[in-house]
Amino acid sequence: MSDFSCKNYLEAHALLAEKLDFGSFNLAIDLIKEKFDAGKKIFTCGNGGSAHTASHFITDWNKMIYLATGRKFRGISLCDNIGVITAFSNDISYEEVFCGQLKALMDEGDLVIGISGSGNSANVINAIEYANKNGGETLVIVGYDGGALKQIAKNNVWVPSFDMQLCEDLHLMFGHMVMKRLCGSKIVSEI
Repeated sequence: MSDFSCKNYLEAHALLAEKLDFGSFNLAIDLIKEKFDAGKKIFTCGNGGSAHTASHFITDWNKMIYLATGRKFRGISLCDNIGVITAFSNDISYEEVFCGQLKALMDEGDLVIGISGSGNSANVINAIEYANKNGGETLVIVGYDGGALKQIAKNNVWVPSFDMQLCEDLHLMFGHMVMKRLCGSKIVSEI
């Protein structure tokens, strides 16, 4: 019989919340708002569950921010075009799937957001390094000890846990925080 319980899972989230640096969350949200206000493109990328999170961010931000403000949010998930992903993987290497797209799409001042539980995904590292070297702004959303991404990105949101599911949950929650802030939503304290 497993020791898992839904109550314990949510209690683990509450304990983890006490360890978070909410200042870095707020700075990251401010950065995204600054790029949105400046009309810059905002790219997201990640692998596995983080690829879905990258896509989810852009789905929410493009739709909800436009509906709330009437302003275009210029978000692009580098995880969503399966043709270009498989072309880069087959013709060059999987480590170039995000960087290759940025070479074709990124302009100076655009924001690249990398998402990785471990912080050590080679293709995300390559994307962040490319953006750093070519006039882009960089932000990573990471877990574990932050890995290489936490060290090389200009900005980071770090979830200090080695439980991948807790990290992924909080990464997704960060995307919802961004959406609520940029939409001007009020957080309801009562359910």
